[in-house]
Amino acid sequence: MTPSDRVSRRDFLRRASPPRVVELSCERLYMKYADARSEGRVPEFLDRLAHDLEGTDEIRLTSREWLAREDFRSDVGPLLQARRALAALALAATIAATGCSSAAGKPAANGGEALPVNVVRIEPLELRREVEAVGTLAARDETVVSAEVEARVARLAADMGDRVAANAPLVILDGEKLRYRVDEQRAVLEQTRARLGASGTDLPTAEQTPDVVSALAQRTEAEQRLARAKQLSEKNLLPAQEFERAQTELETAKAAHQTALAASRNLLAEVRAREAALNSANRDLQDTVIRAPFDGVVAERLVSPGQFVRVQTPVMRIVRLHPLRLTAEIPERFGPAIRVGHTVTLRVDAYPDRPVEGRVTRISPDVNLKSRAFSIEGEVPNEDGQLKPGTFARVRIVTDRVDKIVAVPVTAVQTRYGRSVVFIVNDGKIAGSEVKMGDRLGANVEILEGVNPGATIVADGVEGLSDGLHVTPRTAAPAGERR
Repeated sequence: MTPSDRVSRRDFLRRASPPRVVELSCERLYMKYADARSEGRVPEFLDRLAHDLEGTDEIRLTSREWLAREDFRSDVGPLLQARRALAALALAATIAATGCSSAAGKPAANGGEALPVNVVRIEPLELRREVEAVGTLAARDETVVSAEVEARVARLAADMGDRVAANAPLVILDGEKLRYRVDEQRAVLEQTRARLGASGTDLPTAEQTPDVVSALAQRTEAEQRLARAKQLSEKNLLPAQEFERAQTELETAKAAHQTALAASRNLLAEVRAREAALNSANRDLQDTVIRAPFDGVVAERLVSPGQFVRVQTPVMRIVRLHPLRLTAEIPERFGPAIRVGHTVTLRVDAYPDRPVEGRVTRISPDVNLKSRAFSIEGEVPNEDGQLKPGTFARVRIVTDRVDKIVAVPVTAVQTRYGRSVVFIVNDGKIAGSEVKMGDRLGANVEILEGVNPGATIVADGVEGLSDGLHVTPRTAAPAGERR
């Protein structure tokens, strides 16, 4: 065996085992590098990378355009070359030098590569403001129906979950004793009417009762006797004693007539009292059927058959489900923009894909001092009864307020350490501008401060960017169309 045929065990195992290939994304690597650099731990980052590449046979690089950053390439490049990435780096350098690859971009003025980026020009937009809030659905009407008489529950005409119409029976009470009371009051009334001499349903007046008519006749007769006695007395044909007796009889007849009138009036009043007592007994008998006060659904049954209920004993709870009442709190700054009649669109967790539209019906005149918001009420249709009272709802109200705003794509904002930055492109270089964000508008976000209309900004891929980087702009969709 020649020396050339001798193979060490180590070489044999290396040749027998498949090569270890590692694929690295320069973009992700740069982000980790940038974080390490901002925290002053670049050496630790490089040591960790060297450890991860230990024993690597081949390194395949993706997103090589990120190697255009000189600081990144100067720190990481030698490490990758030492790990057999020299061919990949040479290829990247060749592409950058020839300028033939769209991924590598154009050469920058300082000798480095320019990074291709998508840019968008900021145009002002007119936006009709929408208010979003969390509200609660409640039944428009809700009441606990109670018993109005004392009786035993004979049967239930409705139970929990049943739909009932207005005046429909809910609970039937035993009315036997109350029917006896009605019969008793009717008999007493008939006795009183008979004493008055009433016929049929008509009542006589006080002067038309038999007792008053009889007393009036006696009084008339006494007046006639007194008149005859007076004529005879003037001719001295009648003793004075008889004349005085005729006067006494007349006074007695007058008193009897007045007494009869008073008794008749008393009987008439008693008839009215008996009629009221009979009506009350009839009403109590009718109240043995406890009825629904309005169209609704039985939310709770509170009694059982055979149970004895007293006056004001709750028997059922009824709710009106159509329409429902919506309550929500709106930030005070939208006070002038919301009025009664505005359309309300809401969604609930039970039906997230089925928006429901209602309208604003009431607006509170004052603002809550703790939340700095004012309350509104809305009316929400619920004919099918699918929405439940007590449900939380996400509310959106389109207001009358129209503002001119500046909006940028959400992907154009870099947020780090509590700061939000967009990168403005000017003469092939980017400069970060700290912005103050407003409302989220779909794929865009409102910018309150930090960028002006007409500026050109990087539209996406901003996480790894920094001030002063050379870029090659590529036009993206306008900010207003990326919503």
